[in-house]
Amino acid sequence: MHIACPQCQAVNRLPEERRHDEPTCGRCGAALLDGHPVELSDASFEAVIGKSDLPVLVDFWAPWCGPCRQMAPQFAQAAQSLRGEVLFAKVNSDDHQRSAGRFGIRSIPTMVLFQGGREVARQSGAMGAAQIGQWVAQALQRA
Repeated sequence: MHIACPQCQAVNRLPEERRHDEPTCGRCGAALLDGHPVELSDASFEAVIGKSDLPVLVDFWAPWCGPCRQMAPQFAQAAQSLRGEVLFAKVNSDDHQRSAGRFGIRSIPTMVLFQGGREVARQSGAMGAAQIGQWVAQALQRA
């Protein structure tokens, strides 16, 4: 499988059976699947979404948004529970308006699930960790 590094955008080949071993980027040494959400920018968004074989769940958020701050620990907990199965990422919609605008983000928090570089599901509003996990599982079954 291929995993794009969120730090340097290098595409890393990874044997599927090693995706739970906390792999690191061959170029820069950054963690690839450590179970923590990664921050994406307008520059790294396309590389990570389009070049990763794992599904990528993106949380579009803003620092001033109360529900976004409330959901952040739940999103991180869901990332831990789905480590190696789904790559969790966050995009600050204030700082990276091009990415948010491209996907028509009108309310936050909004989670968008990508598979193979294309959007397969979308959910607006804060959710708990268990709800996020269930929603992702259902969305991937439909995709």
